Amino acid sequence: MTLSFWRYTHLALALFSSLFLLLASVTGIILAVDAVQEKTLPYKTENFDTLTLGQTLPVLKKKYAEITELSVDYNQFVTLQAIDEDGNDINAYIDAKTGKTLGTPAKKSEFIQWITSLHRSLFLHETGRFFVGVISFLLFLIAISGFMLVLSRQRGIRNFFSKVIKEYFAQYYHVIFGRLALIPILIIALTGTYLSLERFNFFMGDEKAKPVKTELSAEAKKTSIFEKTLLKDVKKIEFPFTDDPEEYYIIELKDREIEVNQVTGAVITEKLSPMSIQLAALSLDIHTGRINAIWAVILAIACLNILFFIYSGFAITLKRRSSRIKNKFKAAESSVILLVGSENGSTLRFANAILKQLIDHGHKAHISELNNFTVFPKAEHIIVFSSTHGLGDAPSNGGKFVSLLKKYNQQQKINFSVVGFGSKSYPDFCGFAIEIDQLLEQQNWAERFLELQTVNDKSATEFVEWIKLWSTKTGISLSTTPSVYNHVPKGLQKLMVLDKTLVSESEQTFLVTLRANMRAKFTSGDLLAIYPANDSRERLYSIGNHSGNIQLVVKLHPHGLGSGFLNNLEVGKVIKARIINNHAFHFPKKTSKVVALISNGTGIAPFLGMIEQNKKKIETHLYSGFRMETEMVSGYKKFASEMMEKKHLHNFHLALSREAEHFYVMDLIKKDANFFVDLLRENGIIMICGSLAMQKDVETILDELCLANGLKNVSEYKNNRQLLTDCY
Repeated sequence: MTLSFWRYTHLALALFSSLFLLLASVTGIILAVDAVQEKTLPYKTENFDTLTLGQTLPVLKKKYAEITELSVDYNQFVTLQAIDEDGNDINAYIDAKTGKTLGTPAKKSEFIQWITSLHRSLFLHETGRFFVGVISFLLFLIAISGFMLVLSRQRGIRNFFSKVIKEYFAQYYHVIFGRLALIPILIIALTGTYLSLERFNFFMGDEKAKPVKTELSAEAKKTSIFEKTLLKDVKKIEFPFTDDPEEYYIIELKDREIEVNQVTGAVITEKLSPMSIQLAALSLDIHTGRINAIWAVILAIACLNILFFIYSGFAITLKRRSSRIKNKFKAAESSVILLVGSENGSTLRFANAILKQLIDHGHKAHISELNNFTVFPKAEHIIVFSSTHGLGDAPSNGGKFVSLLKKYNQQQKINFSVVGFGSKSYPDFCGFAIEIDQLLEQQNWAERFLELQTVNDKSATEFVEWIKLWSTKTGISLSTTPSVYNHVPKGLQKLMVLDKTLVSESEQTFLVTLRANMRAKFTSGDLLAIYPANDSRERLYSIGNHSGNIQLVVKLHPHGLGSGFLNNLEVGKVIKARIINNHAFHFPKKTSKVVALISNGTGIAPFLGMIEQNKKKIETHLYSGFRMETEMVSGYKKFASEMMEKKHLHNFHLALSREAEHFYVMDLIKKDANFFVDLLRENGIIMICGSLAMQKDVETILDELCLANGLKNVSEYKNNRQLLTDCY
């Protein structure tokens, strides 16, 4: 099965069923909430799960003059139909241990009945039930095709839950939530389909299935079932009309119906329920969530996810269509052929910008997908722009290219150039573009025009480097201004610079304070994404929440794009950025354990915010390293003293590497080796923020301590989230 098959299948199914899934999801959420609400009603008997018929039947017979029927519903509420000693008719929820009435059964509200009817049959009765069954099956197919797409993207089941690169909101969370909600959605779809099929007797042949009478053993005919049968396993009990031993209890259990001697408790007859009926009951319980409040909540969340998938799926589709191919000239008449392999349309955006300029310069140029490779009789240049899907695979519109390249041999010599787009976050960076470049080089008609050029994270600056080379060699003047090819994310927040203070002149480190929008929600440890060149190149900084403002400590790097941009900011300047929730590096909210914070100069900002926000006064130790005692470091010491007075901080350990008695953070850890060993042993938490070099050194020291004291290695503490890092 090809990727494109699963993608088009997924899209076609979603398009066909989206409106009905929208209705089913909204009504499903309401019904799930109603199921949870039912669980809160005070009609359940205490210790119901351990109560036997032998304990409850004598109590009820003693309390009521005549009993007709006892039933147990899916909420485990016991309903009794009887006549009391005063001759009053009773139809009420009762306490099965005492016989006390707890309340009166009531019908569902008209609103819930209306919602239930809409959910089950769209008000179309049997026709509607059949149609809902079809939609349930389509949901199953959508989930399966989505699963196959994620498998393809992540390159196998082993990587199913591995990191997903965030290209844009809809794409990222469509995959993330899809992985999490897959199992509940499959269960909803399968049970919904089964219930519809069962409704039309699909599993029963021509005749409706009937209970199957079984032969009882001699022992079963003598043994009383009252003492060993739990009330929770009962659906309904029909009581005998008189005390005549020939009048029997008729007890309907979940898997069978039995007649029981009212005196001895022995089973007289037994009829097993058909498996199809049992499966239908189980499917109804699972599909509605009526038997368990937690499962009902999970179903409601799954329905919310379906609503999100409808939105994000169409957003992804529209984004792809917005970059669709438009040509002025046919392939057979064009001298420049642009071939594009793009998963989400971003690569196509770059290629379209080149196409427009070539046509404006009077050249006949044609753009097409890699999967449309054919013979180009007048082509002088073939330029391939290709992204890489998953881990080195072809994008969805490039999977056929390799076979087509072997099939179609060009009749003239053609110059070729390849530009690969990808992310260095993936191990197979531009893997498919590299494969294309090597394959083209082997063709007898292809002549290399330029060496392979790669572009990381959609960098317009890197793309322009290829344009300069191609323009110089062809003499065709294309724009080398990065802004022409830029694509800044939408929805950025405006942040005002409140303060910018030099932390250390020798280290070229400074602290920036920004005022966020009133509606912005963030906490210490989250990330600030800035776009300093007004293009798609993103720079991330770990931030602290200081009195509701954003704080970050930055080291100025020579020619640093992000640090240079921030260093040039003046107080009052407004910048555009976005805040990224970084759950993996938040201060623990619910812990009685010790927390150790380790940083060098640039990593202290989030820790300052975490300490300030430590209202629960969790025992916290701060270890920080700087070069020299500066005014800002003195300020940190003063802040630490104030926090220690408020019990927000236990102690502050400072290392100064360029003073007379020079120390590094690693020396502080070695000095307090016993503290760190005990912390890890007692499930405490270590958080590291700052430079990658510092992180590596700290982890090396911790690994040595663990090895020397018989503890697990550092990687295992990372896996169980005792060691959290946010270093760059």
